[in-house]
Amino acid sequence: MSFAHFLRIERDEQNGSRHYVVHVCDPRFTLELTPDGAAPDQIGQGVIKRICLPNSCAGDYHKYIKLLDAAQEFFAQSFAEPASKTETRRFNT
Repeated sequence: MSFAHFLRIERDEQNGSRHYVVHVCDPRFTLELTPDGAAPDQIGQGVIKRICLPNSCAGDYHKYIKLLDAAQEFFAQSFAEPASKTETRRFNT
C-alpha cells in the first residue's frame, strides 16, 4: 500500500512524546496514537487516543475505516529504517 498521503508528527513534551498521523488528502483527518506497549516491538500499530475528522464526516465513519487502518499501518512502518536520501530529497529543485 502507498503511504504517500500520510505524515507522522512526533512532539516531545515533558510527559513524553505525542504521535500524530495526518491524512493530507481528502478526507483530511488526524489520529493521535500512543505506541502499544503490549506489542512485541513496543510500538505495534499504535493505540488510538483521539480521532479528529471534519464535521462533514459526522455519521459516515464506516466509510473511513480503511483509511484509519492504513493510518495505523503507516504509524507502525514509520518507525522502520529511514528512507534513502534520494527519496527524502524528491521535493528539492
